[in-house]
Amino acid sequence: MVTLKDIARECRVSFSTVSKALKGSSEISEETIKIIQSKAAEMGYHPNLAARTLRTNRTSNIGVIFEDKTGSGFQHQYFAKIISGLQFVAQEKGYDITFTSQKASTSYDYYNHVKGRNFDGVVILSADFNQPGITTLVQSEIPTVTLDYFYDNNHTAIMSDNQKGMTELTEYIISNGHTKISMIHGEDTLVTQERKQIFIDICKAHGISIPDEYFCQALYHDPITSSEATNILLSLPAPPTCIIYPDDYSALGGIRVLNSKNLVPGKDISIAGYDGIMLTSMMIPPLTTYEQNGVEIGKAMATALIQNIESSDSYTSQKISITGRLLKGGTILKL
Repeated sequence: MVTLKDIARECRVSFSTVSKALKGSSEISEETIKIIQSKAAEMGYHPNLAARTLRTNRTSNIGVIFEDKTGSGFQHQYFAKIISGLQFVAQEKGYDITFTSQKASTSYDYYNHVKGRNFDGVVILSADFNQPGITTLVQSEIPTVTLDYFYDNNHTAIMSDNQKGMTELTEYIISNGHTKISMIHGEDTLVTQERKQIFIDICKAHGISIPDEYFCQALYHDPITSSEATNILLSLPAPPTCIIYPDDYSALGGIRVLNSKNLVPGKDISIAGYDGIMLTSMMIPPLTTYEQNGVEIGKAMATALIQNIESSDSYTSQKISITGRLLKGGTILKL
């Protein structure tokens, strides 16, 4: 079996240099890294994971928690982008990813589950962040990184920039003459509260008052509950001229209802989504939405977690915001 010493002898460098080069360390020049990695591949080198685990007390395995309320699983394009970013950085740094998909449960013991699996750290993509099983895990010695929820202790939260997203989306709708704007929002989370308050504040700044009946709750990533909310809004004595959906996938449920009533988005009524998934960009007309940068969010989550795993003594908690971009599409009618 080829060892690091064999590679070092062939490349005429030290054992330490080979070790750092195979990890892609910034302490080594890119040219040296390429030479050593090329020689290692040529010689058929494969890292001894068991030996590395004993040496470092790490398994190079990251757990991913994803509580699935709607049954869409990892098929949802927004989460698929995040996972793509996660995998890219994890593989680059020599880590494997193991998914832990559960139905939401207030009693599930994630801490002991993670300890039993010997994960070096955990990414929490989707969960009830107030349930004891999650809070116990985050407050433990195990490195964690969360999506869109910050606990203000020894972990990192990667946040999609909701301030920028909701501001740009709402301002664009208002700039097209809309004052009767409704919002179908997801379940009551910090993200929902933040987006809703930003929407209200922007409207208020323009002298627009949004009546309570223009707010409807649905589930994130669930076209069924968004369909029901759409029917409620359209049945109002003074229905809105524009409906904002909690995400693009939910907007598809609303579009189905509109189609059943012979209402064409962008022609008879205006709608907007949130996420920027590829599916809705292929509609005619494309959905007006705010694209969250899922790939960069995933990369940031993996990078922060691995830094915590490998430098736990010097690690400090972080709250990192990732911006996206407004996609104007064609579903906002100019009044």
